[in-house]
Amino acid sequence: MSKTVFLYPGQGAQKAGMGKDFYENSAHVREIYDRASDALGLDLKALCFEEDERLDLTEYTQAAMVTTCLAMTRVAEEAGLCADAAAGLSLGEYAAIAAAGGMSDFDAICLVRKRGILMQNTVPAGEGAMCAVMALETEKIEQVLETIGDVSIANYNCPGQIVITGKKSAVEQAAEQLKAAGARRTVMLKVSGPFHSQMLQPAGEALSQELEPIALAPLKFPYITNVGAREISKTDEIKTLLAQQVSTPVYWMQSMEYLIAQGADLFVEIGPGKTLAGFMKKIDRSVKVLNIEKWEDVEKTVQAIAEAKEA
Repeated sequence: MSKTVFLYPGQGAQKAGMGKDFYENSAHVREIYDRASDALGLDLKALCFEEDERLDLTEYTQAAMVTTCLAMTRVAEEAGLCADAAAGLSLGEYAAIAAAGGMSDFDAICLVRKRGILMQNTVPAGEGAMCAVMALETEKIEQVLETIGDVSIANYNCPGQIVITGKKSAVEQAAEQLKAAGARRTVMLKVSGPFHSQMLQPAGEALSQELEPIALAPLKFPYITNVGAREISKTDEIKTLLAQQVSTPVYWMQSMEYLIAQGADLFVEIGPGKTLAGFMKKIDRSVKVLNIEKWEDVEKTVQAIAEAKEA
């Protein structure tokens, strides 16, 4: 029996025009964007549908991405697409929780707007950095980082791609030592802060206060938390995990390996781009990954899943 998992990308997947065709074709999507715009005091249509340099700023990116991903999800559900589980990379975890019914779409959108502001403002610009490390064993990366300090692993994305984070000088030093240790290449990321590092712990503490009044509902299906790649089926841990997630590593590769071990074999990446599908090719090429980022993708995906489950 096939198991279907909804996947949600994180920051960095955003692009101009995302969600525009959904807005043009769905009254429900128009309601989501318009209500979210009113709640945030932002013109999300201008932010998402047009060329807008703010889209790449953390405080704007996060609300734009979650609004778009959830709008696409609701259209997919209306077309008959169902999930057995969900997972989201960093920011995407909020979309995964809302898709699973754990919080309302609008609570998720408002929370990530606050999260983005907190993450952007906690560490002054230029003090932190992140760097992708290509084609070096995780154990070797961890050994090098232990000798430096003020730098740690932010994301276990897939075999051959690990992201490190921390103080800028330490990250730059680590990048040089990791190349010397055999990394094929290292790429400094264009981000506004040292995300998923201990430098962001104050942001997590402030976010915890924002999470406190949010009403949670029973999950319709489980999601996999970035914190330790564990399955969450009850709401009692959600707020604590979301606060911790800001300053702790994202165990994405381990999350996918867990889902596959539990029998998941159909993954649907919902949102702009195909980043997570690319990761999955390196994690396990035997599973099927479909993408919903355009209006016409919804019908194609529903049909492909129906055919797969009949096979």
